[in-house]
Amino acid sequence: MTPTQARVLERTATSPSAGEFGVVHDPVHPPRQGLGQLPGRGLAVATLAVIRREWVATLFGLSAIFAVITALVSVNAPERLWGELAAVSYTISAVIAVTARRRGPTLAAVVSLAGALLAPLIWMAATGLAQPEVHVIIRSAHMLVQTGTPYSSPAALAAAHNWLAYDPYLPALIAFGMPRALAGGLLSDPRIWFGIAFLITFGAALRVAGVRRPAWWTLLVAASPVVALPIAVGGDDLPVLGLVCLGLALADRAVPGQWRWPVAAGLALGLAAAMKATAWPALAVALIPLVRRGGWRAVGGFTMAVAGLIVITDGPVVAAHPAATVANTIQYPLGLAKVASPAASQLPGHLLASTGTWGHWAALVLMAVAGVGVAASLIVRPPADAQAAGWRLVLGLTLLFGLAPASRVGYFVYPAGLATWLLLVRLARAGSLGNGAGLLGERSVDPVPAFGNTIAGVHD
Repeated sequence: MTPTQARVLERTATSPSAGEFGVVHDPVHPPRQGLGQLPGRGLAVATLAVIRREWVATLFGLSAIFAVITALVSVNAPERLWGELAAVSYTISAVIAVTARRRGPTLAAVVSLAGALLAPLIWMAATGLAQPEVHVIIRSAHMLVQTGTPYSSPAALAAAHNWLAYDPYLPALIAFGMPRALAGGLLSDPRIWFGIAFLITFGAALRVAGVRRPAWWTLLVAASPVVALPIAVGGDDLPVLGLVCLGLALADRAVPGQWRWPVAAGLALGLAAAMKATAWPALAVALIPLVRRGGWRAVGGFTMAVAGLIVITDGPVVAAHPAATVANTIQYPLGLAKVASPAASQLPGHLLASTGTWGHWAALVLMAVAGVGVAASLIVRPPADAQAAGWRLVLGLTLLFGLAPASRVGYFVYPAGLATWLLLVRLARAGSLGNGAGLLGERSVDPVPAFGNTIAGVHD
């Protein structure tokens, strides 16, 4: 036996505390064989037990590198501040994941959640530092309370000559600004409510899809840069993302003759569509698994729920001020207004649009072609379930945001967040996530299988 194997077996044979990643023998169900005599697969599992903390530390280390790069290269003041705070938090988390023997990965995740999400969010909410969309939503909420519409009229927009006068968001999303318009105070910051809405809907999507420990995985995702950065600086896309995941999860539960799952999916996706147009592709994608799993009656219930919710939430404003709604929510995002959107990036669509009028229209045509192509794929090779449909949606949104004339990298939170949810669901259904026992410090009845599930869940 080599010295390395001896150390591996010695560490594995030591009965760790309940809070540490590892095998905890149940006195009622003893292991099938001694860990000191593990052959083949057992030795591989024991080796993974030694390096598991290094894998977790690597993930937090990569997050720290991302935060440092954000702090150094971003031209956005809120993003730079987030990068400075998050870099320290992720670095500490990486060290904890390596060195702490009791609940190291769990403690590292908690530190990241506090340092990369809560601390920047509270500080920016207290000081009023935020990306422009937060201020636009607050202003529109004040306008809705005072005038009955969140949108400036076309005449007012023409006189303003300022992109800040526009509001590209639909009325349902502007509701997140109502606490500030009606009450004020630190807790009225829309980003706090964006974050709460995401945690609730994303966690519910995991639970409906059958992922065990949905609250834990939701908090872990929220601590990652994919979610922590958008929530801290803006966050208006995250409630929509959470609702899209929830809608797909509900659609996947459809069965012939039952209305509740299709209707629930329609309510979730209808609310997302009533907030932002970025959720509209999800409506078409969700129809395919509904047809295959629940039949046309399920599609009917889904469609009525979507239409009814949009009419209730957005209908009054659209009916009362149609011209203002079109100018703000359609013409401005498509770059057809008199004032161009400041959204800029090095993405292909923006680079093409910056060449002039023909380039702008070429970008719009490419967007349309990509949309038609994804739609055709849904018809030619329809996805079997919401999981497959979700991956098709990830592809469509990636193409859409990459080719949009006025786009920014932040929009990719949709395909990134959706892909994260899809991976967690796939791993849970394959048994790779297990019950999260090692991650949460619970006791495992069957040492080797439970430990193997824990390792796979952590690394994935």
